[in-house]
Amino acid sequence: MGLRPNAPAPSSRPPPQTISQPKPLANPFTFTNHAGPNFTYLENNVALNPNSTNSTLAYPLKVDYNYSIYDTVRCATFTEIVAAKDPHRCIIHTRIEYGQYDGKAHLLEAVVTDRGDWLFNATTALQYITAESWAPIPKEKQETREYLQKIGDLYFDRFGNKSVVMPWGLPCYRVEGGLYANGTMNYTTGICEQAMPSTIIVPYQRYVVNEEVGVLDVFVGFPGLDRTQVKDPMPDSHLMRVEDHKIKFMHIASACVVPGCGEFDPDDPFKDT
Repeated sequence: MGLRPNAPAPSSRPPPQTISQPKPLANPFTFTNHAGPNFTYLENNVALNPNSTNSTLAYPLKVDYNYSIYDTVRCATFTEIVAAKDPHRCIIHTRIEYGQYDGKAHLLEAVVTDRGDWLFNATTALQYITAESWAPIPKEKQETREYLQKIGDLYFDRFGNKSVVMPWGLPCYRVEGGLYANGTMNYTTGICEQAMPSTIIVPYQRYVVNEEVGVLDVFVGFPGLDRTQVKDPMPDSHLMRVEDHKIKFMHIASACVVPGCGEFDPDDPFKDT
């Protein structure tokens, strides 16, 4: 947070991984047979009918990038979507919880970010994240799910305690909205040091974890993110890739109530960072 973009030009970065061509996404909530009887949809922590005019799910979306994981212990899935060329440019993080016995979706919650949300820029986000490799990790190098969740716990503990040391390695950056936020690599300790506040207590953390790809996602409420809402927690999702016991990649999607979050120009979110 509060860092100026300092990423290599896209042309100088590694070639993007192969992804499917953008295509219109039909209304995803026509899979009624897969939803449980008490299905709940939360969009930015607001309960909505998924087919209502206020729901992002009710409209086709031209998807440029998507990435999903599943968690067989929690009976949950996570999906990241970037739509950089659609008329509604957006970055969406979703998690779905399924019934243990009926296999049907009981909860779908989404952090939907677009113009005016925290450091939002779908175009730059797409450039940076498609240059990363999130391939499966060889079994002998996989972390346990307990260790992966511990990484998430340490990360959010750090927001309230600056003495917490996070195991974060190279390449020492995070994609926050559309910002390429560099940290400072301490080669003596082997730890990437990121600029973070140290007085924030996150009220909840909801995990999706997959050991095969070394990935965890955490849905949280982030207090104080929208400066106009004082300490009210804002909808937030942190997607992390862990390799060799350390954080390697991180994507952050955070929604605000007021465009610009009371902090920046919604049309030029990096101007004062």
